[in-house]
Amino acid sequence: MSSKTKNMNANANANTKLKRKKKRVCVFCADKKKIDYKDISFVRRFISDRGKILPRRNSGCCALHQRMVAMTIKKARHIGLIPYTVG
Repeated sequence: MSSKTKNMNANANANTKLKRKKKRVCVFCADKKKIDYKDISFVRRFISDRGKILPRRNSGCCALHQRMVAMTIKKARHIGLIPYTVG
């Protein structure tokens, strides 16, 4: 390995160490917003285009509110406000 490639690898490693992700704040904790199964437009933010419930790492909710979102989506599906599948 030449000294040129060693320097390029060292620069690449230095650049990746500097990048840090900004910590996400839960939407519900920050705004003190209540989860309502009748507010379909807001609940759809937590459903994928295939109709699945988004995981916590994608939705940005804390564990408590992610469980509440999942129960809200299931309640809205059971009532018939949101379809179970997209198709």
